[in-house]
Amino acid sequence: MKFKSGITGLIAGIALSSPVAAQSLQEAVQQTINENPEIQSAKDERLAVEQEIDQARASYFPTVDLAAGYGFEQSNNPSTRARISGTPLFRSNQQQGTVQYGREEASLQIRQMLFDGLATPNEVTRQEARTNAKAYNVFGRSEITALKAVEAYLNVLRREELLKLAQENLVVHARTNDQITLRSEQGIGKRADIEQSTGRLSLAETNVRAEEGNLKDAKTAFLRVVGALPGQLETPADPNTLLPASIDEAIEKAVENHPILKSANADIESAVSQHETARAAYMPRVDFEGGGSYNNNLDGIPGKNEDLTAMLRLRYNLFNGGKDLARRRETAHLIAQSKDIRDNTYRQVVESMRLSWVAHQTVKDQLAFFKNHRDSSIKALEAYQLQFNIGQRTLLDLLDSANEMFIAKSAYTNALYDELFAAYRILASMGGLNQSLGVTLPPETIPLGK
Repeated sequence: MKFKSGITGLIAGIALSSPVAAQSLQEAVQQTINENPEIQSAKDERLAVEQEIDQARASYFPTVDLAAGYGFEQSNNPSTRARISGTPLFRSNQQQGTVQYGREEASLQIRQMLFDGLATPNEVTRQEARTNAKAYNVFGRSEITALKAVEAYLNVLRREELLKLAQENLVVHARTNDQITLRSEQGIGKRADIEQSTGRLSLAETNVRAEEGNLKDAKTAFLRVVGALPGQLETPADPNTLLPASIDEAIEKAVENHPILKSANADIESAVSQHETARAAYMPRVDFEGGGSYNNNLDGIPGKNEDLTAMLRLRYNLFNGGKDLARRRETAHLIAQSKDIRDNTYRQVVESMRLSWVAHQTVKDQLAFFKNHRDSSIKALEAYQLQFNIGQRTLLDLLDSANEMFIAKSAYTNALYDELFAAYRILASMGGLNQSLGVTLPPETIPLGK
């Protein structure tokens, strides 16, 4: 039969496309963490901000500036005009008092900050807080991306299972169609029964094609997140044993461990340090400055000029138009903004956990009903088949029963994977998904001093 050969080809195609080596969920997520571009971008941002700590610490060290020059100078000033024109080194130009020399100059200046109003230590603290915020961002991005990888992994398994169910449904309808065709050839069946059975068989074939397309889409989504097409995937272990006992405990752990909330707290520390850095403008600055210079034929005066200095210099701005006061007000508002962002993040963390928990409990409570529906539909089809064989059921009853069994099995399969993903979603909402899977996070997720 044409449909039988189609079924054989579909099953053979699926078998040939399945690699031998199996990939676990932990391996897929680890590959994602190691290679996903979004995580790599977050890591680079964290490393870039960390370099600003060294930039801030540079103010603790002295600055050394070297300058040197050699060239030509033409001067006309009171000193040159007061000279006697017969001096050997003096060459008169068209304008009396203009002299020309070869100019040489060199200088070395050293400056060491002794006190800058505590601007440097506060700036270092600010950059350390910013670095920690970015580290928690890498952690949070790793959790989010890991959850996407888990979803892609489970969807491939889900679609493979749904494809098998669609193929089994096709086999059931093909078997029924063969039975109806044989009856018609023997003069027992009706022509209308053949048409009805053939139509249902075509619909079953369409379901198989649709599930094949869905599986390909799921594999493409897997490729986008993980970075490689899936091979043969292992069924993951049940994560329900890792979940908290109650929603209150889950929320407490989420608030305590969620990386995005920790990042928001680090941003507050950064804003406070920035506010303290702005206070430095109200204080004097003290530097030690030393240097030496060598000049020859400078400003129209022939001969060498050498200087050597060592000075303590105090600089204190007394008025700059209210700029420093405005800056302090600005940084105070930035602290308030950081706290507002933290409070909003707290609400989002709590909301995310509650939604994840409710979704998990809802589908978990439904599983028993989906299972009963599936088991009942299987038994009903078996009974309808026997009754159809002895003429107690119509063909329409049999086909409807087969279709209901397919729908019930598909619904139960979807519920199983929905419940599994909801459990992983709870772990991600607590900031513990990668840890529960045994995934090694990049060192950029570790805050300074930890």
